[in-house]
Formats: sequence, C-alpha cells, structure tokens
Amino acid sequence: MINKVVSSADQAVADIPDGAILMLGGFGLCGIPENCIAALIKKGIKDLTCISNNAGVDDFGIGLMLKTRQVKKMISSYVGENAEFERQLLNGELEVDLIPQGTLATRCMAAGYGMPAIFTPAGIGTEIAQGKEIRNFHGKNYLLEMAFDADFALVKAWKGDTAGNLIYHSTARNFNPVMAMAGKITIAEVEHLVEVGELDPDHIHTPGIYVNRIFQGDNYEKRIENRTVNKR
Repeated sequence: MINKVVSSADQAVADIPDGAILMLGGFGLCGIPENCIAALIKKGIKDLTCISNNAGVDDFGIGLMLKTRQVKKMISSYVGENAEFERQLLNGELEVDLIPQGTLATRCMAAGYGMPAIFTPAGIGTEIAQGKEIRNFHGKNYLLEMAFDADFALVKAWKGDTAGNLIYHSTARNFNPVMAMAGKITIAEVEHLVEVGELDPDHIHTPGIYVNRIFQGDNYEKRIENRTVNKR
C-alpha cells in the first residue's frame, strides 16, 4: 500500500510552487484547510490562483493570504466579507472571476469526472456569458463552461485513514468532496487520523483513490460566522 501520510502541513505543501492553481475546500469559514493555509503563508509562495467558494475574511482563511499578497487571482462565488479583498479588487491589484455557486461546484465535479466542459443555463443573459459559447438544447440556451484545471486541491475532513479515505462532519462537507476529486494532487488534513479498517466503509465520503497526501492537523479554530443586525 502506498504511504500517503506526511508528518505536517509544511511537508504536505512543500512542493507547491509560485504561480500554482489551488482549490481550497470549505464554505464560508466552515471546513477550510486551516493548517495548509498557515503552511502556505509560512512558505511565502506567491502569484497563486485560488479556486474557492469564498475568499475568507480579513483575518482568517484565504483572507490571510490576501493580506500577505500571495494571491494573484481569485475564482469564487461569494466575496462579500473581506475588506482587503475589496480594496485589492478596486485598486486593480487582484484578478477576480466571480461565477455562480452551482457553476463553481459543477466545474469542480466535471474535473473530477474527467469531463472537459459542462453546459449550464446559469449566466445566460449576463456579463458571465460574454465571450463564451452558447448552445441551444430543446429550445433553451446553455452556456459552455470549462472544467477547472487545478494543480493542487487542499481539503479538510473530520476523520481520515492512512489510505486517504475521508469522512466529513455535517456542513463541513460542502465543497471538499468535489474538490478532492478534481485536483491533480489532493492534500487532505484531518482532525483524526486512524489506521486502515477503522472507518466504516458505508460512511466514507471521499475514497482514498483521490487523495495523494494526508496528515493530522492541529489547533483548529473552527470559527463561526455571525450575522450582525441592527438593534430594534
């Protein structure tokens, strides 16, 4: 059996180069690869293209890499809670590809399935459709969207075994399974790393065939986003 276990996040991301295209699992602040992000900041690589549902917040998640100016381009579906992101975007310091959330998920899935592209009705009649092929099926227009081509996928799971099989916990499942399928090299950090045979096969969400490296993370903050409303 191939040994997929690495000792730390630093070792897991050691060969990620400047200019890499990365997928980062998570939704909001839930289920994000906190240890891998910290290791990328420590490593100091730059000019990254990050594919993620969102861009974190100013002091957590991908927002930390934006603060250190390591991200060249963001491909996301929601970016509304990051002041530094907004500043860089408005000043022309950051490339941004804002796409519908369903399209983001399906382009990840297409990459995992080995499909070069998908057709979707999302984006028809908007700026998103500019310069893209539109084809009519059964009287309805669909937009051609290309599958992602990511060098690495960084995902976070609740539990994993040494063969790379992963189980996610509740809503932290989110984008992690489809991104784990889609990266050329998938790196998984887990809260609990166990031996092969300790996971119930019926509960596994990501089969180990998709995972190249796995390590047990630590010091997870697991931040929770809070809705702020005006007092009555």
